[in-house]
Amino acid sequence: MSFYIKWHDRLDSTNHYLKKIIYEGDRVRSKTIVVAHNQTKGVGRLDRSWISPAYTNLCFSFFYAVDVPIPAIPSFTMAMSLAINDYLRSFRINSQPKWPNDVLVNNKKIAGILSEHIESSENSIRGIITGIGININMTKDQIKEIDKPATSILIEKGKISSIKETLEALIPHLEYWINEWEKNHFESIRTIWETLTGPIGKELEVHDGKDKIKGKLYGYGKHGELLIDQEGILRTIWSGEIP
Repeated sequence: MSFYIKWHDRLDSTNHYLKKIIYEGDRVRSKTIVVAHNQTKGVGRLDRSWISPAYTNLCFSFFYAVDVPIPAIPSFTMAMSLAINDYLRSFRINSQPKWPNDVLVNNKKIAGILSEHIESSENSIRGIITGIGININMTKDQIKEIDKPATSILIEKGKISSIKETLEALIPHLEYWINEWEKNHFESIRTIWETLTGPIGKELEVHDGKDKIKGKLYGYGKHGELLIDQEGILRTIWSGEIP
C-alpha cells in the first residue's frame, strides 16, 4: 500500500490541517492521508459546512505530489469520484458519480470530494490536497440535519460498518483511479465518466452563482468542464451545481 495513514481523534478540518503543516515547512510525503474521527469544521464546495457527527463517517484528506496545470485539477476530483463509486458498487450499493464532485445513491448524496492546488516554496512542495467525506454510519434521524437529500452506507446496507476497514477497502480504488488519471488526466477517464453520468443530450439545469443555465448535455471538455448546448449555443461551465 503506497498511502501513509495518520489517524487523529479530533481536527477542525483535515484539508486545513494538511495545508497548515505543508505551509509551515513540513516534508509531507505524497499520498499521505490524514483522517479525523471527529472533524469539527469540515468544509465542502462554496465553503459549505460538512455535517458529520463524531465517530460516524469517514472524513479524510490526502496530499498527492504532482506538477500539473490548475485546470487539470477538477478532473482529479472526478477520478476520485469514480474510485468511491467503484468501492460502493463492490458492496452492491447502486451509486453514481455526479459532476463535479459528488457521489449519489438514488439521487441522494453519499459522498463529496474537494480538491485544491497547493504550492509551498518553503519545502518545494507542489500538488493537490483532496478532501473526501463519505457518510458511513449516519442514521436516518442524523441525515435529516443535512439540508439536501442524503444517505449513508448504514441506511443503504442496513448495518454498521467499520470506518477503518472502509478506508482500507477504499484505498485500492483510489490507487487505481490515480494511476488511470496520471496517464492523460480527464481523457483517461472520459469514456467511463460519460457512460456513468450521461446520456449525452439529456436536459440539464446548472446553477452557477446567481445564474441558472438550462440546456442539453453536449459532453465534457478537455479537462472535464461541462459543455451545455443552449439551442445551438455551446456553453462551457467550469464550476456549478446540478440540482
